[in-house]
Amino acid sequence: QVQLVESGGGSVQAGGSLRLSCAASGYTVSSYCMAWFRQAPGKEREGVATIYTRDGSTYYADSVKGRFTISQDNAKNTVYLEMNSLKPEDTAMYYCAAHIGVFCSRKIEMFGYWGQGTQVTVSS
Repeated sequence: QVQLVESGGGSVQAGGSLRLSCAASGYTVSSYCMAWFRQAPGKEREGVATIYTRDGSTYYADSVKGRFTISQDNAKNTVYLEMNSLKPEDTAMYYCAAHIGVFCSRKIEMFGYWGQGTQVTVSS
């Protein structure tokens, strides 16, 4: 059974940094599309970043480009999201997600596996 467990969320001041981790079990991370989504109160869930773990190709939403970095550690079956220069508008519940495929989708409906989420709060 596929399981995704996020960790690393917390509260920081604007300009600070956090690193989120997504530990996968039940499958090998090296053959999936992994992604981070986020959802703020009253807003729709949105894609933040994706990584196709077979070749390491990445995608970032414009709102986080240059500040966030998605990466993978296949030996640990873990995907990370390094978040720097955090802004109050980054405040949200962050979710790790995965789907099988030969490409990495940005569409939320493609992702069949989800973690429980980890809260990130950025104060001004």
